[in-house]
Amino acid sequence: MDDYIKILTDSSIIVNRVAFELQENDIKTKIIDNVESGRLAGFGVQNNDVELYVLKSEALKAKNFIEGLENQ
Repeated sequence: MDDYIKILTDSSIIVNRVAFELQENDIKTKIIDNVESGRLAGFGVQNNDVELYVLKSEALKAKNFIEGLENQ
């Protein structure tokens, strides 16, 4: 994960939608679902605890793309 940087933390629905849109535009993503991990371990966590990572080399492109999604 050293090549990746976190660009978004939100609910699973939002993170998965953004990840889909980024992947459609050839931006590689990874999702870390702390909600599911915590549930499986028996811990309570916030619902907005899903993290979206992109390659560091694509971070600026991804952030600009996400800003475009927010303006729609």
